[in-house]
Amino acid sequence: MRVLSQYPKEIRVFLTASLINAIGSSLMWPLVTMFVFDQLGRSMADAGLVILVQSIGGIAGQLLGGALYHRVGVKKLIIGSLSLNAAGLLLLPVLSHNWNVFIGMMGLIGLFNALSMPAIQAFIGFRFAKQRGELFNIVYIANNIGVAIGTALSGFLAEVSYSLSFVLNGVTSGVFALFFLFYLKRVGAGGNDSEALMKKKRAQSETGLWHLLTDVRLYLFMALGGMLINLGNSIWNTGVSPFIIEQGMSKHMFGYLWTLNGILIFVAQPVTNLIKRMAASSIKAQLTASAIFYLSGYAVILAMHSFAGMVLGMILTTLGEMLIAPAIPAFLSENSGKHAPFYLGLTGGIGSAGRVFGPYMMGGLYDGGGLTPVAWLAVITAAVSVVSFYVHSLVNKDNRVPASSAQPRTVST
Repeated sequence: MRVLSQYPKEIRVFLTASLINAIGSSLMWPLVTMFVFDQLGRSMADAGLVILVQSIGGIAGQLLGGALYHRVGVKKLIIGSLSLNAAGLLLLPVLSHNWNVFIGMMGLIGLFNALSMPAIQAFIGFRFAKQRGELFNIVYIANNIGVAIGTALSGFLAEVSYSLSFVLNGVTSGVFALFFLFYLKRVGAGGNDSEALMKKKRAQSETGLWHLLTDVRLYLFMALGGMLINLGNSIWNTGVSPFIIEQGMSKHMFGYLWTLNGILIFVAQPVTNLIKRMAASSIKAQLTASAIFYLSGYAVILAMHSFAGMVLGMILTTLGEMLIAPAIPAFLSENSGKHAPFYLGLTGGIGSAGRVFGPYMMGGLYDGGGLTPVAWLAVITAAVSVVSFYVHSLVNKDNRVPASSAQPRTVST
């Protein structure tokens, strides 16, 4: 993996934005839960409802972001979503006293925060086609750095002030909106397009929504596989976490599992590269291999109700995560041509549904029977995802668009 300074300026900018976005997103989740329970004095069920609304907003944001890419351009989409997200965060402390308004604002923040995701992925896939696989992997690593930093900061910020935390997050988002405004104009990332040329590009990119949706071979089985993986991965927060507490283990043990996850994402890169060379040379095979690793990890947790089993399960599922995260955007960028932003948003939205429903499904199972039924659900979902990814590889066996369509030279702003 090359040094970041060797990459183009636009990539370094988007990597920084991705890192900041990940910090803010991971910071918001634990802070919102603590804010609702501690500051507003409401139940954990109410806190879960807020997270659910925010997640639904995130799904809508990814879908809308993919659809708007060619209509408004990457620069306006990124700057606009960051600005709206900043405004929502800055207003949050003022509007939090009204419960219904607070829930609505959290849904809008989830929406605005997710709008930029398809744009970032599509920009990389379009503008740097020869490097897209490597760059998607670096973006994935940057996101995990952000998650680690945001999660670590959340508790300290809550001790100081919830309102200050939201305001600082909003100020950061606003500053980055201004940064993108001037930086992208300076580097000229397609910024010299005339209005007439923009209209021509928009007309060329527009295809009937129904026509895009009916091309199910391109996205549906892959999106369903991702959704099932995300659903099964809820086992950590809704199965392993309460199990550790019930068994009298230190709560730090759960933190150690995620520390292991973060370390592996860095040190295990040679391992996943070896897997790709020896057993998963294509992106489609990489997706199937990732699901197999997830299945193996959940099976270990099902068989070994011990911390050692959870450690081994985390190792296996992390390898699966490292295989799937860069593979989905790389496949869509390579095979869906100018419609990649739409399919990136659509696939991301479908996949995120697993994170929405997973905690609720597994929470009920855990209350009824502990870790065993939760682990069984994770194993079953992973097994079905293996089948789904395999079907995806079969129906896309010969699916490759011409290079002229898959690798546009310019990106509208």
